[in-house]
Amino acid sequence: MPAQPLPDPGVAPPLTGLVLTGGGARAAYQVGVLQAISDLRRQCEPNNHANPFPVMTGTSAGAINAAALACGADQFDRSVRRLARVWSHFHPHNVYRSDSISMLRSGASWLSLLSLGWVVARWHRLRPRSLLDNGPLLQLLQQLVPLIRLPLLMRQGHLHALAITASSYSSGEHITFFEAGDRLVPWVRTQRRSIRDEIRHEHLLASSAIPFIFPAQGIDIDGATEYFGDGSMRQSAPIAPAIHLGAERILVIGAGRMRESGSDPTAAPSSGYPSLAQIAGHALSNIFLDALWVDVERMQRINKTLSLIPAQARTNSALKPLELLVIAPSQRLDAIATRHVDRLPVALRTLLGTIGVSSKKQEVRSAALASYLLFEEHYTQELMALGRADVAARRDEVLAFFGWRLSPDRSGAPSQIQPDHLGMPPPDE
Repeated sequence: MPAQPLPDPGVAPPLTGLVLTGGGARAAYQVGVLQAISDLRRQCEPNNHANPFPVMTGTSAGAINAAALACGADQFDRSVRRLARVWSHFHPHNVYRSDSISMLRSGASWLSLLSLGWVVARWHRLRPRSLLDNGPLLQLLQQLVPLIRLPLLMRQGHLHALAITASSYSSGEHITFFEAGDRLVPWVRTQRRSIRDEIRHEHLLASSAIPFIFPAQGIDIDGATEYFGDGSMRQSAPIAPAIHLGAERILVIGAGRMRESGSDPTAAPSSGYPSLAQIAGHALSNIFLDALWVDVERMQRINKTLSLIPAQARTNSALKPLELLVIAPSQRLDAIATRHVDRLPVALRTLLGTIGVSSKKQEVRSAALASYLLFEEHYTQELMALGRADVAARRDEVLAFFGWRLSPDRSGAPSQIQPDHLGMPPPDE
């Protein structure tokens, strides 16, 4: 790669933001990307141990990853390794109750409501809240995400801000909860606003409550309880919170290939009526994927427009160019999911099978729903490996984005990131 000038030590680098999107189990891909970035940074000079992402924002499962990293902002590489260990050894029971009895209590009653209608629901007082019970996720968050550390890390300068986004079923508003220094002020836009708050595990549960799949989470706002669901719902500007929090350049890690909802040349065309699984998968793709790419295109158009304006004229504008790097899967994650559907717990696999989820290769569209629920180590490891491979393929772009330069003994060599490596990260020092 061409030599890059070393950054001027007397000039502070641009404030860098990290945007982690939603996607349930698909968020394992984000961890693979972060592993590769951590590995690449250690190969560069000067070896800067500071947190590369002072501004962290996340939605849904991305909110959990962002919060876990933020709580270890003083030891970024170690935090990435810890996060990778969790995702490498994931099992469904770490996130939701997957035994037969629990599935009868939640999933079966939910399907009964759909199939038998309001009469049975009224007769039996049947009011299921969700398809799955995500009670185990709270226990995992309490171990993985020590939010009590955030104020100290901010005072010490390791972290500038953390923002978590959720969608209120009660008010219809899209709300970004953020914890940051006093200089940052809340913002309000059409149907979305921010609230300065102490980030708690309840915010993470709310942001990751996939509609219909996981129960809504209550959060007290101005003395009243509002119920929140997944932050990806009605999210028109996923990148905006990082900008409001002061980020001057932003790395976005997606959880789905751009235009993933389009046709797949490897999949057989579907001629029959879509199953409930196909419809649900299509709806989730709309919730988790579409808004991000619209926002990315909007940022790119703004940057292009600003580049056409003379520099002096730009100083009078509130708009500023934003350096943006987007890393997203190079393969369809629902296609990968078809290879792992059979690893889901029997009770859940049976339940999903009744609405059309299949592990057959030609049924990729039906596996989209499962791709969000496959908290299973073989699947998450494959997504992490894909994330590492995608960064390795774009090494020069990543180095240029951060202004990093490989050490002399590594500058002519390919990255040591191994695309097919599925092993555990090295133990903590």
